Amino acid sequence: MSDKARLIVEGKKLAVSNLNKVLYPKAGFTKGQLIDYYIRIAPVLLPHLRDRPLTMKRYPNGVDQPFFYEKNCPAHRPSWVKTARVWSEGNQRDMHYCLAQDLPTLVWAANLADIELHTSLARKKDVARPTMMVFDLDPGAPADIVQCCQVGLWLRDLLAEMKLKSWAKTSGSKGLQIYVPLNTAATFDQTKALSRALAGHLEHEHPKLVISKMARALRTGKVFVDWSQNDEHKTTVNVYSLRAKEQPTVSTPVTWDEVERTLKKKNANLLVFSSDKVLQRVEKMGDLFEPVEKLKQKIPRKWNL
Repeated sequence: MSDKARLIVEGKKLAVSNLNKVLYPKAGFTKGQLIDYYIRIAPVLLPHLRDRPLTMKRYPNGVDQPFFYEKNCPAHRPSWVKTARVWSEGNQRDMHYCLAQDLPTLVWAANLADIELHTSLARKKDVARPTMMVFDLDPGAPADIVQCCQVGLWLRDLLAEMKLKSWAKTSGSKGLQIYVPLNTAATFDQTKALSRALAGHLEHEHPKLVISKMARALRTGKVFVDWSQNDEHKTTVNVYSLRAKEQPTVSTPVTWDEVERTLKKKNANLLVFSSDKVLQRVEKMGDLFEPVEKLKQKIPRKWNL
């Protein structure tokens, strides 16, 4: 493969470079393969990126070298890359985030070695209104994703009692993430209050396995139910995003049957998906996360835990 190329993507001209640079040394996975993955996954990925302020996590020299987050869309961006203006309390100024609205923008970002795609839980038209509620289940060794599956199933059942449907995806790292689509007039105050209450309830009911407090020292052998992502100023890794691990693993939607099977077999490897595997899954199963962008659900006005 040539190390440089000029692509025409949906009528937009793009120069891509360093295609043979190895970004995942242990896997031999190159920048060219990174771009190829994002092109091939784009039909199911783009609907989940569209209109969401994007924080780029860039690894210019590979996953084992220093990285940086880029919130302000680079000044050298092509004129057709759209942005969203978002006020930053921390910086006391407007930030101009990139919006990955189309395939050319996705390819452009991949060419910048933006391995991980981190997005807001809200859309640009109203960044104070989340379209979903999220729980990040993070295992403290020796716990792993198997224990996350148990906690995820407990959480699914609690949400179901509130008439809320939920979907699961792997983090692409070591944990599991539970998404509750809302797509109604919810606020971050509401989602944070409910997610924190649910995390605390799980900790109270299952103290040997669940922790809802932030202190890392308390997490050994337990699953931290991170409710704090439900915040206007935080981002979560987008579904179908690659992760910067030893292997090119992907944050992958999974069925509840797969979660139950992983728990039953106690085999963490059942929920590890490489980029190739994810493309095969999408070909066979479609976008398991499609309802997260569309299903309308309301947070109950009253809830007792």
